[in-house]
Amino acid sequence: MAERERRTDKSMVDRSEGFGERLLGVLLDRAHEMPPQLIAPLIAEEVARVGGRDVSILLQDYGQVVLVPLSGRRLMVGEPEPIDDSAAGTAFLYATIAEVPQPDGVRMYLPLLDGSDQVGVMALTLDAVDDNDRRLLRRLAGLVADMLVTKHSYTDQFFLARRREPMSVAAEIQWSLLPPLAMSIPQVAVAGILEPAYNVAGDSFDYALNEDILHVAMVDAMGHGLDAATMATVAVGAYRHARRADIGLSEIYAFMDRAIAEQFGPDHFVTAQMMRLNIATGHLQWVNAGHPAPLLIRDHRVVQQLAGPTTLPVGFGGEDPQISQQLLQRGDRVLCFTDGLIEEHEAGEEPFGEEQLIHWVNRIEHGEKGVRAVVRSLSHALKRQRGGRTSDDATLFLIEWRGGTADHLTVLD
Repeated sequence: MAERERRTDKSMVDRSEGFGERLLGVLLDRAHEMPPQLIAPLIAEEVARVGGRDVSILLQDYGQVVLVPLSGRRLMVGEPEPIDDSAAGTAFLYATIAEVPQPDGVRMYLPLLDGSDQVGVMALTLDAVDDNDRRLLRRLAGLVADMLVTKHSYTDQFFLARRREPMSVAAEIQWSLLPPLAMSIPQVAVAGILEPAYNVAGDSFDYALNEDILHVAMVDAMGHGLDAATMATVAVGAYRHARRADIGLSEIYAFMDRAIAEQFGPDHFVTAQMMRLNIATGHLQWVNAGHPAPLLIRDHRVVQQLAGPTTLPVGFGGEDPQISQQLLQRGDRVLCFTDGLIEEHEAGEEPFGEEQLIHWVNRIEHGEKGVRAVVRSLSHALKRQRGGRTSDDATLFLIEWRGGTADHLTVLD
């Protein structure tokens, strides 16, 4: 194309600001310097521009039971919304817009998605809703989610809203250590949950997606309380340091082992499981250092345990571990869990056990869809079956391999 033709084509492009761009642009332009306490009135102001009212920002509580309204000027602060059996919960769990007709209009619940992690839900009321409203408000909710995630790193406002019970110091440490509880892209999805949410100590998990490799680790430090939380923190920190050095799973185990042994001595240990999943091929590798074997779920049923050679827990100076391997099929899920989930029992009675765990996995897999919903329902169901007892940390982490590519996302419509 000649230079004059390129100039002509450029001059024909309409770069004027439309209503939607102006609405989102004002929010984006002002958000950079906006103190956290002014985010709420800014959001309410922007929603009012499209005729919306009664705006609420709902954040998930740490126990994953309810969505708690964030307080703030011009926000409507009502009662917490249950995640089960509510329109707000549906929007949150399944990342979809939920609409409830009301006498004065339509109450809309929009998932607040930061990347693919559900931060919470934005609720508002409109007199009537059309596709233009849905499109604009969906984009507005995405921008609000990004603002909340950015601002929450230097304010306690959002942390405090999510708390429904007093939190131990150990739990405070563990929650600050965690990555987002869920992540979803076209090729893979993950979700995790910790129990007891307000008193967890030694359990933790971590993950990272680097190019086509999903890295996952789950750790369970011995003991309880602050000592266990400190060990788990060192274990996760050592794992991240080794992972970012781009070394193999065996070398990662050795690095974590030395870190725990040198810091805490020979009588302390951390059980651990480290995984690598190639999200392009479905090739899964893992090292098991004293953890229960993960479960392979196919067509919504547990088909096998991913058993393999185990090595000594981190800190005990085990030999180079053997790396286990499994080629996943599209749609396969891998469930990792800590022993607190299956060893809970009353005095003199049998532990809860893996057989009951598998029974509940099969039951819930047929009733729920996304990995976040499955992990949450499974954790809560198992806790009910244990009589509500959680004398030890009980952690679940679920991986779903979908395959394919995400190249289509780079193409603009």
